[in-house]
Amino acid sequence: MKILIVLTSHSELGNTGEKTGFWIEEFAAPYYVFKDAGAEITLASPKGGQPPIDPKSDAPENQTEATKRFKEDQALQQLLANTKKVRDVFAEDFDSVFYPGGHGPLWDLYESPESVQLIEAFWKSKKPVAAVCHAPAVLLNVKDENGEPLVKGKNVTGFTNTEEEAVGLTEVVPYLLEDELKNKGGHYSKTSDWGVHVVKDGLLITGQNPASSEEAAHQLLQLLNK
Repeated sequence: MKILIVLTSHSELGNTGEKTGFWIEEFAAPYYVFKDAGAEITLASPKGGQPPIDPKSDAPENQTEATKRFKEDQALQQLLANTKKVRDVFAEDFDSVFYPGGHGPLWDLYESPESVQLIEAFWKSKKPVAAVCHAPAVLLNVKDENGEPLVKGKNVTGFTNTEEEAVGLTEVVPYLLEDELKNKGGHYSKTSDWGVHVVKDGLLITGQNPASSEEAAHQLLQLLNK
């Protein structure tokens, strides 16, 4: 199994002067699910090199078994410091693609033409596409084989408006993901804030929040093992 994980390169949290990036748990939990299943994993980001980490995801209250393992994993730190550029990776070389969240993807991966083309190539090749938390934003500009928005008519989830409100960033983010997924015609569903909620519609898997990232990875593996 060859799995591509695409991370954000965006580090500025709007005009707040604060930093953002990818959320450690949403990367680490799926990474270890894939690695422990024997998958070969490649990391990419729009700019290549070290992707920014959301400092809040490193806070004591956000630590999990996966984030602790991540911190002690020198080989993974090395891999992370040298991500490939999205424009240099191709769907034909992988079985699937996974996008972890954090607020970063709302800005760069959402409008990255290279990322959009990459997802469209995976979709056209009938290979699974997965995204969790804020990362379903990467799907918003993606078109399906008929030129329609990929999420149109599909069951999807992503970070909720109430979760965004809870972290106090409703006025900071460029758009609310829940609203945009609905605007593109997605059949959006959610569970209670911070609960585990993963939605699978054919080859598309989306997870609501950090807690949903590990389950999304397991569902992706199930698809790949079919």
